[in-house]
Amino acid sequence: MTSGSHERPEDHARRRWSDRLRRPRAGAGLAWRIGTPVMVVLSGTLFVASAQNSDGTDLRPGRYTDLASLVEAEAEQYDALRQRAADLDDEVDRLAGSVSNAGVTKARRQADALRDMGGLEPRRGPGVRIVLSDAPPEVVDAQPPDADVNEFVVHQQDIQAVVNALWRGGATAVTIAGQRIITTTGIKCEGNAVTLHGVPYPQPYVIEAVGDPGSLQASVGGDDYVAAYLDAVGRGAVGWDLAVEEEVVAPAYDGVLTMSYAQPLD
Repeated sequence: MTSGSHERPEDHARRRWSDRLRRPRAGAGLAWRIGTPVMVVLSGTLFVASAQNSDGTDLRPGRYTDLASLVEAEAEQYDALRQRAADLDDEVDRLAGSVSNAGVTKARRQADALRDMGGLEPRRGPGVRIVLSDAPPEVVDAQPPDADVNEFVVHQQDIQAVVNALWRGGATAVTIAGQRIITTTGIKCEGNAVTLHGVPYPQPYVIEAVGDPGSLQASVGGDDYVAAYLDAVGRGAVGWDLAVEEEVVAPAYDGVLTMSYAQPLD
């Protein structure tokens, strides 16, 4: 062998390294054949989990800029859920009525006797109509810059004071914005609206009560908190209107009853 056929050690090392790079590693093809289906299965599982968690909604919703549309959509969703709950209640009543059991029959008679007291039956009769309203925009705009704007809007405690005074005056049924008020009703102020049973209502707030008009007016007029509100009315900060009605219609409460047990008071 001539000297030209000899291979230098460094050339031999480079050739071995180049061959190693070109040669497929043992088991690499098997890893791809196994790994690819596994990744597809995992991706599909994530898609299914996302679809179930979203329940048809966007898991990353954009910023809501139309608050009025948002409130309207929430109100419609609540109405749909309330109707669904009412349908289920009717189904429960129908199934319970088909049960031939003395204990069940006795319990149903007791529950039926309390329906009117709980606000689950409609009421109508003479009463009063009270309207609370915020100050007009021109009144608010005319105030100095350092004026407290909270003095020119109706608050939840104002509505609560009127409702409590009507109860003390012997009202047999009270509604706000046409919604029947029961013992579990919460009156909450959220922004420039009042929320009742999960539905927001803007001002003016119409409160109606069934009962003796004279007794209702006397109770409202003798309430200390209502008197403070009427002082603000005299200053033009908020609005007030009280009228005697020959007939006030109070529909039955048709919302969700969250209580699990209740004891009627004497």
